[in-house]
Amino acid sequence: MPALSILDLAFVPEGGTPADALHRTLELAQHAERWGYRRFWLAEHHNMVGVASAATSIVIGYVAAGTRTIRVGAGGIMLPNHSPLVIAEQFGTLESLYPGRIDLGLGRAPGTDQRTLRALRRDPVSAESFPQDVVELQALFGQRRPGQVVEAVPGTGLNVPLWILGSSLYGAQLAAALGLPYAFASHFAPDDLVTALATYRAGFRPSPQPAQPYAMVGANVVVAETDAEAQRLFTSVQQGVTNLLRGARGRLQPPIDDMETYWTPAEKAHVSRMLACSFVGAPSTVRSGLTRLLSETHADEIIVAAGIFDQAARLRSYALLAEAMS
Repeated sequence: MPALSILDLAFVPEGGTPADALHRTLELAQHAERWGYRRFWLAEHHNMVGVASAATSIVIGYVAAGTRTIRVGAGGIMLPNHSPLVIAEQFGTLESLYPGRIDLGLGRAPGTDQRTLRALRRDPVSAESFPQDVVELQALFGQRRPGQVVEAVPGTGLNVPLWILGSSLYGAQLAAALGLPYAFASHFAPDDLVTALATYRAGFRPSPQPAQPYAMVGANVVVAETDAEAQRLFTSVQQGVTNLLRGARGRLQPPIDDMETYWTPAEKAHVSRMLACSFVGAPSTVRSGLTRLLSETHADEIIVAAGIFDQAARLRSYALLAEAMS
């Protein structure tokens, strides 16, 4: 079976605080290390009261300090929000402190709304220079060149592994052209998954980082002892996406018994389409679903997201998944 990894947004539960969310994140990472997950990634989002991972590099350092062997990284850093030099310095520092364990996934979207983008003091058109910024970041992590005036300290020569993240053909084409591993955000935007992977593999140019294409796919996975209990736990995710459609950002909600009374038929159709790459149920149910996903995508790795409200149930879900897929 391909490797399993975890994508965490440090969800803030209803009635909890960002500090609670960050402590839950570290606890999950420590358990994931024991269960054999390959990576533990965190994502950059801003101005969202239900997400505590906005200062992504700091949270990565917190998780890396509390673990020993699991790779820790960004899934991802929204590069248009930052200068490549600052990101090179941040992740060069992380790599210096936790050598051989840091990943840097890069996204082109701002990870927020336009007002917040302005509050970040970034130009809304900065995403247009994303390919050039990635190349600049690669150079900053490479060996110092003769006559180079600006370098990342620490960062130069550390060759922190870069990934391109995406949910469309754009990211697939860029990852292929640069010869970088590619992670597709099918856990919330599954429509172009198969086409994007085919585009990536067909256009891949070998590079010093991977000689062959390497594709990761995202999936929402909730595992419990029974299908019914897992479906109930999954209603926290369904509520969250429904609320985003309504323009109501909030904290992670506790599960409910009847989603049909929560969303309208139109909302149900939209949310179900966004969450089509979700596998929810007892261990055998989820294993069958993920096996089909692997057959369709030939993914090298699956990165799993699980917006489960109760921490004990979340830990149990990841443990059952590891057992089912071992």
